[in-house]
Amino acid sequence: MAVTGYLAEFSLPELFQFLDQGHKTGLLTINGLSVDRNRNSQSHYIWVHEGRIVAAAASLDEKGLLSMISQRGWLSDRVVSRLAQVFSNKTPMGLCLKSHGLLEAEQLKVLFKSQVLRRVCALFQLQDGQFEFQTKVPLPLAEMTGLSVPATEATLMSLRALRDWTALKDKLPAPTSGLTSVITGQPRFRLDALEWQVWEFAKGTVSLEAIAQQLRLPVEKVQQAAFRLSVLSLAEEVPLIAPSPAQFKDNSVVAVPELIQESVSKGSISQSFLQNLVSFLRSKV
Repeated sequence: MAVTGYLAEFSLPELFQFLDQGHKTGLLTINGLSVDRNRNSQSHYIWVHEGRIVAAAASLDEKGLLSMISQRGWLSDRVVSRLAQVFSNKTPMGLCLKSHGLLEAEQLKVLFKSQVLRRVCALFQLQDGQFEFQTKVPLPLAEMTGLSVPATEATLMSLRALRDWTALKDKLPAPTSGLTSVITGQPRFRLDALEWQVWEFAKGTVSLEAIAQQLRLPVEKVQQAAFRLSVLSLAEEVPLIAPSPAQFKDNSVVAVPELIQESVSKGSISQSFLQNLVSFLRSKV
């Protein structure tokens, strides 16, 4: 069974989150949509095993990894050609080469970073593209170093390195929204300094604009950090409304659910009205 769609509707961070949390195994194919419809779009292939990215390539010929090794001069063309002929397809190529003393562990890390992480990071700049995820596809052992990374962590690394956020602009939380934690305790991910600072405000009571002012940063940087926390399923966006003068305290804003609950406790809003309002807000969110 194949899952298909467009990145304009289902972003790459959301797609990787789906693969990671669902522990999916299969092949993700992404075709970038060219502005010129008469030109062929470039295809990108990413293999996932139980939610972890194990390989990536620009073609399905399974020659990419050996080609990278040859280009770096780590093995001669003759050896590479011989390996392609005798490879047994029972063990990832990288681990096979390491077991025979032909490559070191550090070399495998360099290969994985170039083959997978850099390629995946570049995909986050796609303005639009069509994707397809197929589950009943064998893993390309000849393309695999034996290393892997959870799809969500690949997203985090890519978003941290991303310079042009145009493709994800519409996915960022609104500056007037707040951020609220959806976990108990501390994050299991290793956050950077800005992510930790924004995380400290994830209580659903302070807008991203106010956080940016307090941190003396452009609001876009705070929005991006908040988006990364959301991708990691650590926090989520919550709409805020400005309180009335009598409720205004410390130039803050109040979360919609919190303000409504306060009014209900004072008897100023009926239960039926509250239920209708909550249904309306949920439909908008």
